[in-house]
Amino acid sequence: MKKIKVKNLKVDDKLYKFINEEVIPGTSIDVDKFWEGFDKAVHSLAPVNLKLIKKRDEIQKKIDEWHLSKKGTEFNKEEYFNFLKSINYIVEEKEDFKINTTNVDEEIATIAGPQLVVPVDNARYALNAANARWGSLYDALYGTDAIPGKKSKEYNEERGYTVISYVKDLLDKAVPISNIKWHQITKFKIEDDKLILFETNKKYFLKNNDQFVGFQGEKNNLKSILLKNNNLHIDIVIDPNKLVGKMDIANISDVIVESAISTIVDNEDSVAAVDGEDKIKCYRNWLGLMKGDLTADIEKNGKKFVRKLNPNRNYISKDGKKISLQGRALLLNRNVGHLMTNPSIILNDGSEIPEGIMDAFISTLCAIHDFKNKKNSRKESMYIVKPKMHGPEEVEFTNNIFGNVEEVLGLKKYSIKVGIMDEERRTTVNLKECIRKVKDRVVFINTGFLDRTGDEMHTSFEAGPMIFKGEMKKSTWLNTYENWNVDIGLSCGFSGKAQIGKGMWAMPDKMNDMMNQKIGHPKSGANCAWVPSPTAATLHATHYHKVDVFKKQLEIKSREKAKLEGILKIPKADRPNWSTDDINKELENNAQGILGYVVRWVDQGVGCSKVPDINDIGLMEDRATLRISSQHMANWLHHKICTKDQVMNIMKKMATIVDKQNVDDKNYQPMSPNFDKSIAFLTACDLIFQGRTQPSGYTEPLLHKRRIEKKASR
Repeated sequence: MKKIKVKNLKVDDKLYKFINEEVIPGTSIDVDKFWEGFDKAVHSLAPVNLKLIKKRDEIQKKIDEWHLSKKGTEFNKEEYFNFLKSINYIVEEKEDFKINTTNVDEEIATIAGPQLVVPVDNARYALNAANARWGSLYDALYGTDAIPGKKSKEYNEERGYTVISYVKDLLDKAVPISNIKWHQITKFKIEDDKLILFETNKKYFLKNNDQFVGFQGEKNNLKSILLKNNNLHIDIVIDPNKLVGKMDIANISDVIVESAISTIVDNEDSVAAVDGEDKIKCYRNWLGLMKGDLTADIEKNGKKFVRKLNPNRNYISKDGKKISLQGRALLLNRNVGHLMTNPSIILNDGSEIPEGIMDAFISTLCAIHDFKNKKNSRKESMYIVKPKMHGPEEVEFTNNIFGNVEEVLGLKKYSIKVGIMDEERRTTVNLKECIRKVKDRVVFINTGFLDRTGDEMHTSFEAGPMIFKGEMKKSTWLNTYENWNVDIGLSCGFSGKAQIGKGMWAMPDKMNDMMNQKIGHPKSGANCAWVPSPTAATLHATHYHKVDVFKKQLEIKSREKAKLEGILKIPKADRPNWSTDDINKELENNAQGILGYVVRWVDQGVGCSKVPDINDIGLMEDRATLRISSQHMANWLHHKICTKDQVMNIMKKMATIVDKQNVDDKNYQPMSPNFDKSIAFLTACDLIFQGRTQPSGYTEPLLHKRRIEKKASR
């Protein structure tokens, strides 16, 4: 990469050109002043960043030593708690407080609903996710296993009627009609600002006419009816000329629901960005989203077209005024954490720039375009989700980074909002104090099973062998952690101001299972939860029609609060007596997932994809999955549950299976039989055999190193 000297920085020439010629024009920011301010801020912040990373290692060393000193003795939870306090792993909890965040868009503050996470480096996916604000409930049900029966190439009327029946049952609960069911309605019209629903010639009314918001068409010839429930819109489309409209007694041809209320556009776990070339691709797509001009050339079913951002949806209110509803999800940007650096910019001491600092400056610089056109945030706010922070001190550092960005870019203080990902153990146990550090800009906390479990295992690596991965979901610490996050968020005044989120449903083809299980997230008091696709967002949206989250939050406030004691219960097996067969099955499951993900990451630069598991069930995998699986295997190796030879044999066996699973991918490079020459295979092995020594059990250092190696070999 060619570098250009800029102030005290050496900047990748293409990145420098991109910022100067594509990002800054239209922002009213002077190019020279930007680089001057950026240079000064980076050199001030980078040493602090490094110090915080070193502190992680120091704390981990103390925890390892404590567990080793207690080997062979009975675990004493009080002694353990006091030890963690003595090393400042657990900080003193101060007085109660409420967050003060202002200028927050309604999608975050007052609307509960699904949230998508999408890799920023794929323009097509990013556009799909941004456009997933609205989705056809009819299509989502008909095209998935959410309803019983098999799909066919030709339209199946029986399945179509099943969909219609399902949706009308939902409407009976979400938008009930007095003294009649939606199944019986034959036509609609509007009189005196009221929606009138007919069974033949007999008139009926909604139980609550306030749920009737607006319409398209004429009052006596409606094209659509706009309804609202739990702050989510439902668009009843009426078209007797469409196939489904002809089938339905009321000529309803579709039901469009608000789906992905917000979307996290991801620079982190779902992308493979290791250098300037990769980062430009990420930043350019984000810039297009902020300007509103991002496009992608699509070829589907032999047809070519250009995908772009959806416009707003326009209606007439019941009293005759124009209504314009957001056509797109509110977009948040997930920056990378504090750990990684990037070779695209070199500091005056020869070190690489901390990537999270670079992300904060450039992603916000791009967002200034949106501050002017207000197509994303109408409040002139930039939403940054910050992952992998360890404790209050690191959250405070993030606050300082954002403050520096605001100063350099001439933005109002607290224009940049922060989402705290509660996915590291030291953040969990100090969550209240973490929130306090950003009480004027926080808009989001969430739980994430995979990364959090990865850190749980790495933190307590020396405590003993960990339980089976599948048992983790039933463990005391995890259930307490999920409740603790909600309890802390509510006690800090998040309800009606900020999001409390829950993690991903990883099986995009298992929508029936999702419909049965994921309603647990809004019931838990979470006002957003992650889904893997626009279709999943549309289906998950129905849960928020069934559960009034803000009402549920009021109920939860009065329950007994989760206890720190439960979170600190280490998920280790006290007396493991597992069979060789059970151990091998667990190792094979882990190995297959690791290899299936790593081979695409290293060889093709794909950071998130649907990876078939050992049973050929497609799972949406990203680095979080990799972290838990590699740490689990590393832990079992360390505690002699298995041997190195045993693991290596399983890795080779699973690599052969992964090769077969990818036989139809023309870009795929097999790992077998020349395992020693496959960079991807060697990377997967490193993640396990070097897992104990990786910082916090993260996979990024090894992945980045090997991906750079792979790119250099092209």
